[in-house]
Amino acid sequence: MKRYVLVTGSSRGIGRSTALLFAENGFHVFLNCRRSAKEIAAVKEEIDSSGLGSCEILMGDVGNPDEVRVMFKRIGQTCRRLDVLVNNAGISHIGLLSEMSDGEWQRIMQTNLSSVFYCCRAAIPGMVAVKRGRIINVSSMWGVSGASCETAYSASKAGVGGLTRALAKELAPSSIQVNAVACGVVDTAMNGQLNEEEKQALAYDIPMGRFCTPSEIAKVIWDIANAPEYMTGQVIGVDGGYL
Repeated sequence: MKRYVLVTGSSRGIGRSTALLFAENGFHVFLNCRRSAKEIAAVKEEIDSSGLGSCEILMGDVGNPDEVRVMFKRIGQTCRRLDVLVNNAGISHIGLLSEMSDGEWQRIMQTNLSSVFYCCRAAIPGMVAVKRGRIINVSSMWGVSGASCETAYSASKAGVGGLTRALAKELAPSSIQVNAVACGVVDTAMNGQLNEEEKQALAYDIPMGRFCTPSEIAKVIWDIANAPEYMTGQVIGVDGGYL
C-alpha cells in the first residue's frame, strides 16, 4: 500500500534529506517550498530518477493559511490522507530584539510556528478518520535553552515544543503520534551566514566537535516515523551533546 508524506521546506537542507529518505523507502512525497523552484525541481528529478518512491511539488507559503488550504486540496486529489507530516519549514533571524521590526517578528512566527499549526490542522482530520498517523516537527535546541541575538527564533521553536507536547495529548486517543526533533547546529544554508572562524568557534563548543549533517537529522525523523506508537509527546534532542 502506498504511503504519503508531506515535508515542508524540502528544497534544501534537512527537508531535502528527509524527502529523499522517505522516497527511498517507497513513500509518495509531497515536496514543498515557498519560492525555491529551481532547487525543489532538482529534488524531484533526483527522486524521479531513483526509480524508488514518487513525488510531486506543492509550491506555497506554509505560513499563509490560505496557501496551506490550497496545498491540502491538491493533496486530497492524490490521496485520502497523509500518513506522515513533517513540519520542517523554518527561517532564522540574528540581531538584537530591540532592533527587530514588526514584520521580521511576524515572518519568523508565521514561518516557524504558525505553519506548524496550519499544516497540523489540515492534516489531522484525515488521520483521525482512520486513527493512524505521525506528525513530526523540526525544532531547535535554542527552543529549549534560548540563544542570544536569536530571541524570536528561540521563542518560535519553544512554541513548537509546547505545541508538540500538547497536541500529542490531544491526539493520543486517536492513536496519532506527535513528536519533535530539537536540532543542534546543522550544516545547512541557515548557518551559511557564519564565516569559517565563527563556525570553528561554534564547533569547538559542541562535544562532538562538529556540526550535524542534514542526513543525520533525516534519519532521526525516519526513526520517529517508525517508532512504537507509544512514543509520543517527545522533543528529542539531536545536538551532539551540546545541551
